[in-house]
Amino acid sequence: MATTQSPAAIGRRKEATASVVLKPGTGKVEVNGRDFEAYFTTLSLQNQILNPFIVTETTKKFDIKITAKGGGITGQAGAARHAISRALCKYDETLRAVLKKAGFMTRDPRMKERKKSGQPGARRRFQFSKR
Repeated sequence: MATTQSPAAIGRRKEATASVVLKPGTGKVEVNGRDFEAYFTTLSLQNQILNPFIVTETTKKFDIKITAKGGGITGQAGAARHAISRALCKYDETLRAVLKKAGFMTRDPRMKERKKSGQPGARRRFQFSKR
């Protein structure tokens, strides 16, 4: 164990940002003041958040408080997974290798491309008319 206080971290994906605070507990997960099953309704998003705990075998050891902002629901789930992984590394540095191998420590940089002037979108052009 590296720290005695509750490890906290920030994770990002696309336009979404999530900050996480881990506290020793029974495995209760709260997102923006709501239960995480109510916030992330699909099973795949719920699994995405719990994956770092499953990989590191720390399930039911922490109570997690997540604050998610920006982007969509999928981006927020990815940002929360990134933040949880970073917080687990602050808690115990030996978990870093396992989380890195699983791909949870990498920040996903893909963002929406900006709209350019003289075009209706990022890459789309206005319709060409010969006459």
